[in-house]
Amino acid sequence: MLDLIKRSLDTFAASDWDGFKACFAPNAVYEEYATRRRVTGADEIVALDKGWKAAFPDAAATVKSSYTAGDTEIVEIEWQGTNKGALETVAGALPATNMRVKVAAVLVNKISNDKIVELHHYFDMFGLLQQLGAPVSAAEKGKAQQPVVH
Repeated sequence: MLDLIKRSLDTFAASDWDGFKACFAPNAVYEEYATRRRVTGADEIVALDKGWKAAFPDAAATVKSSYTAGDTEIVEIEWQGTNKGALETVAGALPATNMRVKVAAVLVNKISNDKIVELHHYFDMFGLLQQLGAPVSAAEKGKAQQPVVH
């Protein structure tokens, strides 16, 4: 199962959208808790991730650890990338900063028939925004943690 997760991360990093889509069941569910977004279907997952690649064209993940429990693969990763494009948020678009970021994340993947059928993505949005120099005062924290990346 870890091989499938690594393949999904590698194809994402390479912007190999056909290869990335092939890692998911057609009706897969993706939930991104930091942004409060949930999409259903491999095409929707690809569209969402293309938004991240527009903001961070060199985005890639390094697997730090993993744990298998039945049909579930839990993977701790570190995202890295350079902000070369606008990052859409509920507070508006943040212009590219050309800053490099590192963000800790956990992926909880449910696997069936060698495809990801559910992916729950937990990551530090506040830390990401801080690294980009975005205004994230205590009053703005709630808004800042709900970007709408296209």
